Amino acid sequence: MGSELIYRGSETQPSSDSYSPKPVKPWASVTRPIHYLLREQRLLFVFIGIAIATLIFTVFPTSPAPYVAPHSRFTTLIPDSITYFPIETQQKFSSAHRLGFGSANPTGKIPLGLKRKGLRIVVTGGAGFVGSHLVDRLIARGDSVIVVDNFFTGRKQNVMHHFGNPNFELIRHDVVEPLLLEVDQIYHLACPASPVHYKFNPTNVVGTLNMLGLAKRVGARFLLTSTSEVYGDPLQHPQKETYWGKRVRSCYDEGKRTAETLTMDYHRGAGVEVRIARIFNTYGPRMCIDDGRVVSNFVAQALRKEPLTVYGDGKQTRSFQYVSDLVEGLMRLMEGEHIGPFNLGNPGEFTMLELAEVVQETIDPNAKIEFRPNTEDDPHKRKPDISRAKELIGWEPKVSLRKGLPLMVSDFRQRIFGDHKEGSNTNNASSS
Repeated sequence: MGSELIYRGSETQPSSDSYSPKPVKPWASVTRPIHYLLREQRLLFVFIGIAIATLIFTVFPTSPAPYVAPHSRFTTLIPDSITYFPIETQQKFSSAHRLGFGSANPTGKIPLGLKRKGLRIVVTGGAGFVGSHLVDRLIARGDSVIVVDNFFTGRKQNVMHHFGNPNFELIRHDVVEPLLLEVDQIYHLACPASPVHYKFNPTNVVGTLNMLGLAKRVGARFLLTSTSEVYGDPLQHPQKETYWGKRVRSCYDEGKRTAETLTMDYHRGAGVEVRIARIFNTYGPRMCIDDGRVVSNFVAQALRKEPLTVYGDGKQTRSFQYVSDLVEGLMRLMEGEHIGPFNLGNPGEFTMLELAEVVQETIDPNAKIEFRPNTEDDPHKRKPDISRAKELIGWEPKVSLRKGLPLMVSDFRQRIFGDHKEGSNTNNASSS
């Protein structure tokens, strides 16, 4: 039998239909995501995630705790510099270059996961009496601090408690020689402040010129610590910032006047942001024991059972501010919008005899008073008018002489009587 499968070339094979895709449904790009969310309760999980995140941001604190220097009560009192100032000042100076990231927040708080960007700050004379207390405060609020000091009057023990902190650097350098650094702010404190020291080494203008040059090169804000000595033996009492003074001699006050002039010249001519503080008598822990200033003299003499030496008739007046008040004023001035000059001092006025009596009450009621001839050019009266500082930077001193003096006495007692733990002990004596 012949096969049924016979090829007939003249007949054509049937061809299958060609493939064609399904037509695209309209609005598919909109409906598909909606169907995806609705399937398997995905939308419910989205809302649950949002609720959990909201709960975490509400319950947990929004800013990290600041660094606290070891052995320091003084540095733990102010956790964030942003809360020092009125909201208006914060809003005006909230750029990252000046106050760091997140500082524009008027509540002083920072969102979770974001830290305040600390500034890079140089403090010349930062190992000295006032400078070391300023360094404590800057480190405590989270800034990176470079201390520049030649140790003529400064002491390494004043800043040793910051060794090991990655935000702290110490450079042994005399600012009369140029220095190249990249910083946001410059606190220029480097200058001997007591008669014993500045008569031996009176130069302070060259250092100011070098630091102003640095501020100009890197665009840093510059703060000059001037002195109440620029008022000389004043005819005006109390002294306002507009009073020009009387004396036209003395290496210290004329040097500071020149430094103020240079500072303003750099501001007007080179556009450098500057601040000027005129500091009145300041006392506190870490002060040099034998520097010839009246508070340190009286305290050291009373502790050593020596007579308290009063020069002249003892009716000369001075005003004494505790170091933490001064540091607060310097920081407010640096972060504020006003150039100055500003008087930073305590308007409480004491005669030398009254000061001796306070020292007697604090240390030794049986301490004797010994009168000696008065020194040349000793001002008869010295009292700051701080109304401008109150109005423009919101500052006034808080610590009275009778409250601050015992803290200084405790520090001096440890250092005079041979306690070798000076670095930690002076920090424990600090307080605001």
